[in-house]
Amino acid sequence: MTISSTDLITNADGSIYHLNLRPDDIADTIITVGDPERVEKVSKYFDSVEIKINKREFVTHTGYLGKKRLSVISSGIGTDNIEILMNELDALANIDLATRTPFDQHKSLNIIRLGTSGSLQKEIPMESIVVSKLGIGFDALGYFYTSQNNSIAESIKKYFALDFMPYANAGSKPLYNLFMEDSPVDWFEGNTVTCPGFYAPQGRILRYSPKIENLLEKFNSFRHDNLLLTNLEMETAGYYLMGKVLGHEVLSISAILASRMTNDFAKNPERAVDNLIKLALEKLSK
Repeated sequence: MTISSTDLITNADGSIYHLNLRPDDIADTIITVGDPERVEKVSKYFDSVEIKINKREFVTHTGYLGKKRLSVISSGIGTDNIEILMNELDALANIDLATRTPFDQHKSLNIIRLGTSGSLQKEIPMESIVVSKLGIGFDALGYFYTSQNNSIAESIKKYFALDFMPYANAGSKPLYNLFMEDSPVDWFEGNTVTCPGFYAPQGRILRYSPKIENLLEKFNSFRHDNLLLTNLEMETAGYYLMGKVLGHEVLSISAILASRMTNDFAKNPERAVDNLIKLALEKLSK
């Protein structure tokens, strides 16, 4: 199968369209962050950085931590950006960009998102860490890909009286086990809600009346068997969906900067993010 030039777009130098990267520019283990300025906050802990490339909101640094080659890439905000990022990373790993044909052998990347989030349960304190076991999408991305229509998604649709079907997928078991083994006491297993916006979709009220009243309280009180919703953000479900569709190991880890049930915000958010970065790199170096 040859992929058309409008389906797989490359730049004049042969790099993939949005990321501006070529296959050798990325490692097999990739850390992703939302904020482009956070890329350097990760790569400053590398022992060496060999590649620095940026285009739009996508900033990439690739280097070494000890003998382990790592990349860190910024995605920007939202699952629309994640869909671009994941498809283009997969193309770099699994498609010959010159001939536009997929390789015979599939390569699975390890992709770890380090992000920020707001907790939905008082038991998850400020500046703690949530490792997402499940990503639940309240956006439309799942409509366009074959996603898991499971009992959790059905239960959420009914509970919130949604006019659309949410989607739910699990993250990588091997990566989850790697990060949760011997983890600090302030690391929590998460069932993460991914929202298509920062304000009304996450229960924030500014100069408008929300369509769904008491949304935060509904997030907090939802139960499916013993499953509860732990935190809100804007990317995880997109990562888990695309990881399933494309065959990559993906895990999302979030520093909690806001307690949505108490309306508190972290006094030192930079410290919380830096702590997450250092702990994640320590795990990956092993």
